[in-house]
Amino acid sequence: MRQDLEAAIAAVCKELFKHDIAVALTRPDEQFGEYATNVALQLSKQVGQNPRQIAQAITEALVHPAILSTDIAGPGFLNIRLTDTALNALAAEATSRSLEGQTIVAEYSDPNPFKVLHAGHLYTSVVGDAIANLLEAAGANVHRVNFGGDVGLHVGKTMYVILQRLGGEEPAGLEAVPVDERAEWLASAYVEGTNVYEDQKGAKEEIIRLNKRVYQLHSEGDHESAFAHIYWTTRQWSYDYFDSFYARIGSKFEKYYPESETAEIGLQTVRAHIGDVFTESDGAIVFKGEDFGLHTRVFINREGIPTYESKDVGLIMKKKQDYDFDRSVVITGNEQEQYMAVVLKAIEQFAPELARATTHLTHGIVKLAGGVKMSSRKGNILRAIDVIDAAHRANRDLSGNENEQTTLAAVKYAFLKNRIGGDIIYDPAESVALEGNSGPYLQYAHARARSILRKAEPVNGELVDLEEGERSLLRKIGEFSEVIDRATNELMPHHLCTYLYELAQTFNRFYEQNRVIDDPRQTIRLKLVSLYADRLKQGLSLLGISAPEQM
Repeated sequence: MRQDLEAAIAAVCKELFKHDIAVALTRPDEQFGEYATNVALQLSKQVGQNPRQIAQAITEALVHPAILSTDIAGPGFLNIRLTDTALNALAAEATSRSLEGQTIVAEYSDPNPFKVLHAGHLYTSVVGDAIANLLEAAGANVHRVNFGGDVGLHVGKTMYVILQRLGGEEPAGLEAVPVDERAEWLASAYVEGTNVYEDQKGAKEEIIRLNKRVYQLHSEGDHESAFAHIYWTTRQWSYDYFDSFYARIGSKFEKYYPESETAEIGLQTVRAHIGDVFTESDGAIVFKGEDFGLHTRVFINREGIPTYESKDVGLIMKKKQDYDFDRSVVITGNEQEQYMAVVLKAIEQFAPELARATTHLTHGIVKLAGGVKMSSRKGNILRAIDVIDAAHRANRDLSGNENEQTTLAAVKYAFLKNRIGGDIIYDPAESVALEGNSGPYLQYAHARARSILRKAEPVNGELVDLEEGERSLLRKIGEFSEVIDRATNELMPHHLCTYLYELAQTFNRFYEQNRVIDDPRQTIRLKLVSLYADRLKQGLSLLGISAPEQM
């Protein structure tokens, strides 16, 4: 409807003032109506007339069945109030299908096998899920994928310690590691391997050799040797651990892209463009980013091994081969911003359409309130499970609630309500509060509405002759599709969080001042409660948060 109104106003402006102008309706404070526009101020600069006079002319000429009244405010703003019928139509509007037919690959979380999942992986999983849900709601065919390093120096470090613990290349020794301790066993091996790599020269040389052996077993397809058996078994431990954690938080990925699968195509692609895109430098292959205001990065090192950069080149080529995407969305930490800028600039030189189709979103560090930045290399990271456990304890201490869905709602909403980009300070006690802007509060708001609806069945029909409080609630419900469009277009789920909190507050004011059950206006008000509960549930679902019927 908003687009229809914008077109109608633009047509009036064209007819009256002979100028084409883009009309953008905004949502003013409720007292001023449903929509506002500064089109008269824009036109005044073009036609040299007083904006209030222009606004008056537009008001007199504008006729639309959805408009109840049009008022002029300030220097020439137009405020538009809609009819009850129009408000009903807005409240019934579904999300736009603006991305119908598009194929989008959403890549996020991206943990490395042989390492533990940290809070950043939890954050990108939650945000990535919400963005993927929004894109799907807009009609896109979304493929959720995950990229991680199953080859590289960190694997060599981990394998070095694993072989020491096993007393050599003895795969049978792995059977002694309990299933529920495997992930931590591997993570501690990585930390120990990192320390000896930095402190012991002999160990460093052996780790480099093991790193090459891992690449070699991939290139040779070795699954039979003792070393290969140890590698493949422990790599699978990592993927089993990832699957278990993702299932717990409600994330599901269509495909894991291991670096071993993208390394070769990355090598081939980079080598194919040596001379025109990439340059030889001291035995390595680099991309000179300085020519584009960036910095130089190595894509193939002196030993002929592909770096992360080359593997990322291979990744985008693989994603295009597998899905022929129209768009690729990649979510990483802020520390990857400059790195990805160089990689995408390099790709732009030989496959500009792939670079243009890629959107890179970055986020800050996740810290517990009062915490400090931690490092997986030192073993003092804030693990993903630490965040969930902290929320679980806070939830239990506050209300005795042991419900996992409430805990997950607390964590997810605390992450999602903030704009993507900055650091995230997670406060467990604040996140589980049943008052204020929290996930459990919105779950409770939904359950409260459903409890009202259990007392009487709502009746279908248009909401007309609305009283002030009823109109206010219906107006807020009608903003839903516009908020979803904005969150989707900007890839920013926090817009939806802000809206849902405001919606719940609007309902609270309505319910405090208006009896629903056993009131002469029960039929109208039950329909409003039903519309409200449905939109709240739909919004929470897009955020990956459950909407319980009872709490």
